[in-house]
Amino acid sequence: MFAKQIRPHVYSIVTGGLFTPPHCDTLDGPVVAACKEALQTENVNLILPWVPKSAEDELKNAFTKVLHVRNLDADAAELADYWFFETAVRMHREGEGAPYTGLKPAGLDWGPVVPKAEEDIERANPDATIEFLKTTIEEELTRRFGRAMSKKQYDSDDVDAAREYVQSMLEFVLFSHHLYENVTGHHAHGE
Repeated sequence: MFAKQIRPHVYSIVTGGLFTPPHCDTLDGPVVAACKEALQTENVNLILPWVPKSAEDELKNAFTKVLHVRNLDADAAELADYWFFETAVRMHREGEGAPYTGLKPAGLDWGPVVPKAEEDIERANPDATIEFLKTTIEEELTRRFGRAMSKKQYDSDDVDAAREYVQSMLEFVLFSHHLYENVTGHHAHGE
């Protein structure tokens, strides 16, 4: 299943407005790991689940070419592998409805949720991720709510103070709304 539901505004909510792309486009991400395993075992089926069905033929053709070129020499193999990584990641990103902006280096910090979720997948138990997200959401909602409440009492003739309250109140309400929409999959504009 592709993450078409995961749009940049989801990342914006989670990161406080900063767009953070998923880790699938890194050299140590799951797409490149699947590429490496597919090349090592010469089994294209290990990478195919990471791309949309519509891209299978193109990726299979690329895989066949890479296997041939890898036999030439070490430099050719390195270049062919990198080209295959880029091809697979590009197709994966297209399947997500996201632009391909090149391979990112290994070792980037994707924050605490990605490794926690990956560990939970390995353990076949989502409890650590669920608890972490519940705590994070509770803390963020409480902070935003507290900011709104601290601004609620103001002199009606103080337009600047009223504006601060409206801004902080809307930040709490809209954050809650967007969080709910993203969690439940109810997105604006038919997404």
